[in-house]
Formats: sequence, C-alpha cells, structure tokens
Amino acid sequence: MPAVHTLLLEEALQDSPQTRSLLSVFEEDAGTLTDYTNQLLQSMQRVYGAQSEMGLATEQLSRQLLEYEKQLNTLHSELATQMADRMIFPMIQFREKDLTEISTLREIFGIASDEHEAAMVKYSRLPKKKENEKVKAELVGEVAYSRRKQHQASMQYYCALNALQYRKRVAMLEPMLGYTQAQINFYKKGIDLVSKKMDSFLGSVSSMTQNIQAQLDSEAEAMRMTQRELLSMEDTVYMPDRDPAPVNRTLIQKAGYLNIRNKTGLVTTAWDRLYFFTQGGNLMCQPRGAVAGGMVLDLDNSSVMAVECEDRRYCFQITSPNGKTSMILQAESKREYEEWICTLNNISRQIYLTDNPEAVAIRLNQTAIQAVTPITSFEKRGEGSPNPDRAKPGGMQSSSGASQKTSSAPEPEDLIVPGTPIQFDIMLPASEFQDQNRAGGRRTNPFGETDDDCSPESDDSLLQQVFAVRFLGSMAVRSGQTQEVIYEAMRQVLAARAIHNIFRTTESHLMVTSSCLRLIDPQTQVTRIGFQLQEVTQFVAHQENGRLMGFVVEGRDWGEDDEEGEPSFSAFVFESNTEGEKICYTISLGKDIMEAKKDPEALVQLLKNMPLTNEGKFLLLDNETGNTANGGAPDEEESEA
Repeated sequence: MPAVHTLLLEEALQDSPQTRSLLSVFEEDAGTLTDYTNQLLQSMQRVYGAQSEMGLATEQLSRQLLEYEKQLNTLHSELATQMADRMIFPMIQFREKDLTEISTLREIFGIASDEHEAAMVKYSRLPKKKENEKVKAELVGEVAYSRRKQHQASMQYYCALNALQYRKRVAMLEPMLGYTQAQINFYKKGIDLVSKKMDSFLGSVSSMTQNIQAQLDSEAEAMRMTQRELLSMEDTVYMPDRDPAPVNRTLIQKAGYLNIRNKTGLVTTAWDRLYFFTQGGNLMCQPRGAVAGGMVLDLDNSSVMAVECEDRRYCFQITSPNGKTSMILQAESKREYEEWICTLNNISRQIYLTDNPEAVAIRLNQTAIQAVTPITSFEKRGEGSPNPDRAKPGGMQSSSGASQKTSSAPEPEDLIVPGTPIQFDIMLPASEFQDQNRAGGRRTNPFGETDDDCSPESDDSLLQQVFAVRFLGSMAVRSGQTQEVIYEAMRQVLAARAIHNIFRTTESHLMVTSSCLRLIDPQTQVTRIGFQLQEVTQFVAHQENGRLMGFVVEGRDWGEDDEEGEPSFSAFVFESNTEGEKICYTISLGKDIMEAKKDPEALVQLLKNMPLTNEGKFLLLDNETGNTANGGAPDEEESEA
C-alpha cells in the first residue's frame, strides 16, 4: 500500500513559504477531490434514479404477472434501498461532513493569518527612541494572541487535511463497494453468476478498508497528542523578542522572515515582510505563494553592519564588495538580529566552501573569544615575562613595508600588552583637548598624531590619493618595527567587534600624500585625524582578507620642558572598498617621494620612472571616492609634479 504524505504540525508555528507551498498542494488536492466527488455523486444519483424507475416499471409489470408480483417487486425494492444506503448516503456524508469542514477551516485559517500579519505590521512600526512601555506591552500581547490563534487554526486545518488523505481513499471505495454488494445481493438467486473469486476480492477490499480506517484512527490519535504537546508550550514562544535561547554565532545557514526597505519614491520608503534564507553563498528571498525562492544578493566578500534606520530597531545593512548594491533589512528580535549578522559574516568569509564548514565556524568563534581573553604568563610562556627589548624601536623598515625575518615568531604578549583597550571610533574625548593650547608644552596624543601642520592648505606634496575606508579600531602596541604586530592588532580588533556585537562602522576618506596621511569626513570634508608620513613605521594588508589593511604610527610623550620622552606606538586597522595592497603601495610611494625630496637628482629619477598620462600627469590608481582632493572627478587619480 503506498505511503500517505501528511503535513507536519511542528511547522505550523513557523509558517514558512515552504510549508505554505506544501499546504497549497493539499488545498489543490482537496479542491480537485471536491469537484470529482460532486460529479461522482451526480452519476450515482442517476444510477439510483434509474433503479427506482426500474422498480416502478417492475411493479407495473408484476401486476400483469400475478404469480411473480411479490418476488420481483421485493427484489428490485431491496436493490434500490441498498443503493440508497450503501452508495448514495456515504458519498453525501463525505461531501457534507469532510469537504465542508475543510472549506470552513480554510476560511478560519485565512482570517487568522491576516490578523497575525496585521499585528506584526503594527509591532514592526514600534519606535525605538520614544518607546512607550504600555503601547509596547499592548502590541506584544496582540502579536502573541494573533500568533496563538493562527497556530491553533493552522494545526486544526493541517489535521483535517491530513485526515482527508486517509478518508478520501475510504470515501471512494465505500460507494463502489456498496453498489457491488447491492448488485451481488440482487443476483444472489443466480449464485452461479457470482464466483468464489468475486467473494474473495470483495473480502480483500473490505479488509483493506478496515486497515485504512485503523491507520486513520492511529494517525488522528498521534496528531491529537502532538497538538496537545505543542499547545502546552509557554507563552514566550508566541511573543517577539522573548526567545530565551542563546545567540548562535557559528551558523552558516539561516532562514526566517525579515522586513526589507524598498524605495517607493524620491524620499518615501516602504517596508515589506518577506521570507529570506541563505543557499551556499547567496541570499535568497521567497514571497508567499511562490514555489521556489530567487537570489537577492551574492554574499561572497560582502560587508554586513548594523545601521540606524527610520527609528526602527534591529536593522542591518548588506553591501556588495564593489559598494554599488546594498539593502537594509530589519529582524524581528535582538537574537534574530545578531544571528543574521553573524551568519552573513560567516558566509561572506566563504566558510561554506571548506570541507567542514561547521567546524571552521566554531573554530573561528573560539579564536575570536580567545583573542579578547588576557593571556597569562604561565599559559603561553614558561620562561617568564616577555623580552622588553622587543618593545624598543629598531631600524626603520624599507618603504615597501616588507617584514623583518626573525629566527622565531614573536608571542602575542610580546607584541601587544594583554588587556590593552581597543578604541572603535576616532572621536577623541574632550579631556584630550583641554591642554592643547596651554603655553610651554605639547599635548600627548594617544593616536600618535603630532601637532605638525598636516592641513590641506599647507600640503605641497606631489602625491594626493584618496581611498574610501572604514575605521575598525586602534590600540596601543609594544613595537612598530614588525608586520606581525599589525596582524595581531587586526585579529584582536575584529575579534572584539564580534564578541561585543559592534558591527557599526563609519565610512571616511583616507588621503595619502607625500607628506602625511589624513582621514577626512566625506560629508563635511573636515580632517578627523592626520599623521606625518615619517611617523608611519609599518603598513601591511591582510594576507587572506585583501580588503583589510593597517599601519603603525610612532608618537612621543613630551615633558613640560619640551624634553623628548620614550617612543610609543599605536596600530590602526581599516577596511577598504578595494584591495588594501593599493593603499600600501600608495603609502610606499609617498615615502619614496618624501625621501627623494632630499636629493633633487633622486627626485628627478623617481619621477622619470613613474607612468605618465597624455597630459603629463603621473598616473597612480583608479579613483574610488568619486572626487579628488582638488575637487575634480576624473576616471583615474592623478598628481602633478
């Protein structure tokens, strides 16, 4: 006997498009069954009408054949009665009871779904800044009530559809069986016409009908037990943002409903609630009623960050690697919000392409936790404290930023003091500026920035190149002479952001000249921070993630008598829209020009080796920000000698 497919009651609460798609198959089957039942009932009623007419004709004939009057009249009357009881009545009962119940439950389920959607729309509009606890509590209660109502209606509807899969098989057999048995009884007196094989067949059909009925009873009892178990859950299951489960940061697949912002005009937007899921390295979307989902965005090397959007909570933005495509989504709860960001970041790193992506995701998460955990001396080094000589600056590295080769790789605590605080934005506290203009002294800048003039008005450099970057973090380091200190700073900054859920970044313009580095606000064109190029001791791009780069800046602590103090080093980590190697190449070129300025012949030789355009300008790199330092917007960044 073929297996019977049923709807899973456990998926009723999630109400995903996959469940809706499977539900549409059951609904289409129920509609087809209803049409077929109506046509079959009409045919049976015609047979019954013909048999009734046959009975009346036989009664009239029996009046002429007096000796057969009683026998013929009784035989045809019994046949008509058996057809009415065994063929017509079961079909009418199946149509009026089962199919009518399906239609009624479908209407109830549709009303409950509409009420739940309306409640979720109200809850999604709940403001974040001026939050009213009373209004919030009312909306949460309304969502919970509508979700419970939809859950109950969907489970009743699913149970009825599942039962219909068994009942329809019996409903089609019973009338045929009744009709056959009525005909057999009609011809019982001609026993020779009815063979024992027919009796055996009818017996097997009757046995199969009983088995199907037994399966229906067992399935109905199992569904009742599952329904009671699911309805015994706590009310927090129906309430948004009340899920007690911890955030899983190692996911490489995610699915669920999100609100997506769509532009409806020049300044107007609308939010649509759609079902999103990940498939490999793609973000997919499946509207309700659709059989399959479509690709929305390629997530490989994309950036995901939290954003503030229209006074809505739990919003985040996905941006393609080239920065041309972006979308803003809103999650239902804080847990969903954090899991979506972590999952999309995991996919962006292309973890899903590895042999064991789950293990890689867990290992990266553990590495992130260890990166912000202080390392004690007895855990990492058996010989005592780190060598203090490593913190002292050595000889200047070459302008290309090549790393020094050492006999053994330095330990993390030799590069950065365990527990060093990390700064995630470049806004200095007010206390840093209190002594900026005091007489007889210079302020100490934790970023390593000096008070030397690095303004655009005083910059007469031969090189001006602008890059679109996002500042990720900075921290004090022990040494500025090795690239390993930048790699360790990148690891600790990214790990700290992941652990503390700091996903928001601000885009800036990094201008590289032959005299300094300046970080500029793209909106106001105000310089946020600047460094003299000779203070940059190391710079390097990440070996695996080419969009990450960092540099180390050397600073000095000055005393009251302008006495030069001990050098201090700070590492800065950035994420660029393009390859970090381009930024490192430009910084290296700036250092070369800075050194060549000391010797006119060396400067002339350097300028001869640089590629020129037809207009006599020095061709550098492709433009990233759409404008240059002097206000132009050419296809490629250029500088003039």
